[in-house]
Amino acid sequence: MKLINTLLLLLVTVAIVGQESSIIAENAKVIQAGTGYAFTEGPAVSPDGKVFFTDQPNDRIYAWDEIRGIELWSDSTGRSNGMYFNTDSQLVACADLYNQLVYFDRDKKKHLLFENYEDRYLNGPNDLWIAPNGDIYFTDPYYHRDYWKEGHAPAQDVRGVYHLSHEGVASRVIDDYKQPNGIIGTPDGKILYVADINDRKIWKYGIQPDGALSGKTFFAPEGSDGMTIDDRGNIYLTMGKVWVYSPDGEMIQEIEIPESPSNVCFGGKDRDILFITARTSVYILKMNVKGVQ
Repeated sequence: MKLINTLLLLLVTVAIVGQESSIIAENAKVIQAGTGYAFTEGPAVSPDGKVFFTDQPNDRIYAWDEIRGIELWSDSTGRSNGMYFNTDSQLVACADLYNQLVYFDRDKKKHLLFENYEDRYLNGPNDLWIAPNGDIYFTDPYYHRDYWKEGHAPAQDVRGVYHLSHEGVASRVIDDYKQPNGIIGTPDGKILYVADINDRKIWKYGIQPDGALSGKTFFAPEGSDGMTIDDRGNIYLTMGKVWVYSPDGEMIQEIEIPESPSNVCFGGKDRDILFITARTSVYILKMNVKGVQ
């Protein structure tokens, strides 16, 4: 009897530990939150938990609220792609109609933030992350757009990653990628993860006090269109499905999505809803982990 009781206690303990360690909420399913778009991208969570995302081919930004659902927010976005809220609660976007970084004020008015490096236009800003001190890191690959004028070509000779300080000083911090794309940093502002999507690799860097990067380290054998991070330090990648890697670079979860995902973030008032943009639709999944502030 004592042996049976010990085994039962062990089984219960294992079950509890397994449940607590799961990043997905119990019995949670991927739910389609909206559909009918041309190509969704750029999810960004606002301070109140709303998620803003783009339908880039249609030049629109939508806002998702866990109670009210999805509403059109703007239909003049400069072809916004990746987005992120800054420390002033302004929505910053990679707007590649004119290859710019822009931000939207509370009245939805668009303002130019940055548009050239060393007197040449950018190739086409794609995704960004904003550090706690307000510095911006953004990827600048080249994806030819049919809405550009005939004869348009890359202005920069490198498909790079840039650092834009909160004082407005720009520097190129990565210049050795085939095609930089997804990017995310840790909430303490000390580590940056960047995807070289065409080389199918994620790299990890230390962020120096002046914004420079150091200690390039291989992190995961995946490309990624978009990336996010949870409060356990796990990194979420989007490449065919959502892949989740621990801070140590161990793959811990695969999340199947009905359509190939493009980007991902955490939303909702408790930041415990994984919001996934995926081609013609957007999806949500209840989680046991939360996004970081």
